[in-house]
Amino acid sequence: MNMKPNKPVSLLLAGLFALLPALAGADTLERVRSNNAFTMGYLPDLAPFTSGEGGKASGYAIEICQKIAERVQAGLGLTDMQANYKALSLGKVVEAIKAGEVDLFCSPTPETLEHRKSVSFSRPVYTAGLSVLVRKDAHPSLVNVLNGEAVHTGPTWRATINQGLASHTFAAIKGGVTEDWVRDKMRKLGVIATLINVDSHEAGVKMVAEGKASAFFSERMLLQNYVQEHAAAGDMMVLERIFEIAPVSMALARGDEDFRLLVDTAISEMYQSGEMELLHTRYFGAPGEMLKILSRVYALP
Repeated sequence: MNMKPNKPVSLLLAGLFALLPALAGADTLERVRSNNAFTMGYLPDLAPFTSGEGGKASGYAIEICQKIAERVQAGLGLTDMQANYKALSLGKVVEAIKAGEVDLFCSPTPETLEHRKSVSFSRPVYTAGLSVLVRKDAHPSLVNVLNGEAVHTGPTWRATINQGLASHTFAAIKGGVTEDWVRDKMRKLGVIATLINVDSHEAGVKMVAEGKASAFFSERMLLQNYVQEHAAAGDMMVLERIFEIAPVSMALARGDEDFRLLVDTAISEMYQSGEMELLHTRYFGAPGEMLKILSRVYALP
């Protein structure tokens, strides 16, 4: 049976299909094209990754974002695109990405299942190592246990570990993967201690400096940078032990695969060309063999 299409329905479908390009264009790249501006968010107090002084952003991750901005500009054919940086507080990052206030969040962030409910992530741009900051006059039993050494020469039982960690106050960034890690270790070891959540890296260091916390757990390079850059940190030290490692990435709008592909392409090319290794060496020192292997894993072919 030959059925003629219903004219009103056909017109309606045609109208809907006509809207598809507009709907598909409502993404990051179209917003950049429309505004002729690419806006990158960052945390201003996360040196050497991202920092901001005098309204100017700088750091390891900022240089990566600059390369991404260049690829965005070239890809969209915008000869005079503005590359802007916007300082954010930690609690405003997800909101800014969702609202389109920033097109890319530069400060490296761990990709977790919880985070992925709100935002998407680029390929990793760095391998973070969890370490700990203590005072130089910290009790030897605490330092020994945190360094993975036995408190005494006998067998290392759970109670022995607790002798070194119990009755102390520890600090970690509120709501982060580090807080979850510390709580999990305390629970598994049966440690009777206090964990205080802080809102910033600086606040955690300050608690140790003032003796209000015995140790502050955070990313190793951040801790080392603080000790090197601040004279007041001369009575503190970062222990050599690295408890955990984790890849960290840049956050962007959830579900925007075209933009994510462009970002990942720029990052992968930096790995493949050796530019990422040079950048790492300039900010953190030459990467070891394991980091070189991870770099090859992070780069998409």
